[in-house]
Amino acid sequence: MARAARARGLRVVAVAFHGDTDPALEAEVDSLRWLHLGELGGVIDALRRGGARDTVMIGKIWKTSLYGDTAPLRPDARALALLARLRDRSDDGILGALADELAREGIVLRDQTELVPELMAPAGAWGGIAPTAAQRADVVFAWPIAKALGAVDVGQTVVVKDRAVLAVEAIEGTDAAIRRGGALAGGGACVLKVWKPGQDPRFDYPTVGPDTLEALVEAGASLLAVEAGRTLVLERDSVVRLADAQGVALVGVPGEPA
Repeated sequence: MARAARARGLRVVAVAFHGDTDPALEAEVDSLRWLHLGELGGVIDALRRGGARDTVMIGKIWKTSLYGDTAPLRPDARALALLARLRDRSDDGILGALADELAREGIVLRDQTELVPELMAPAGAWGGIAPTAAQRADVVFAWPIAKALGAVDVGQTVVVKDRAVLAVEAIEGTDAAIRRGGALAGGGACVLKVWKPGQDPRFDYPTVGPDTLEALVEAGASLLAVEAGRTLVLERDSVVRLADAQGVALVGVPGEPA
């Protein structure tokens, strides 16, 4: 994302979070400030001092950090006030409140894919392995279930086999759901990840990458299907190479399958 922004002649001001952000980001931006996840006032201060008026939210933050001992997050007064105003702690609730907080400071949160349209998942099979008829039937079965889960902001991923649900994604994240479902399947599970109905394009785009493929391989899963044109695929060439080598079918579904 930073490289794409700089390639367009933009100056990039980044905020990094201890324990979550790759330190290599520092070499890709014009300025970077390290903070703890709860330092919301520090985030806004860093963006304002850097002259940022347009921002993009990218990368994985573990929502489980909000539970148990929150002291390592070092929440400041602004973060605590934001959390107190939330109606719930759903992904949309938390991230939407953050977007509103930035907007109050004149900082616009933009579509996550605006700078990197080339990362969107293409339709059809990506690699050398085509889905079987049984796998396609599992995708058709899983699609409305995944959409229903997304509609209530539970998760975006469903793991199925022989038209039975083995696991659904919640707060633990996609990779953990894949491993849990794969263990129950005993091999051959199919994984579907979709765009949530009413998805806000400023955050929480469905995203897959090498880590997703590693989880699939560990789980003995045989297919990964995602919603084409609405899913980010990181390092696609590496993903395809690993999938082909491990016998995993990759497919982008361009809308409700039939």
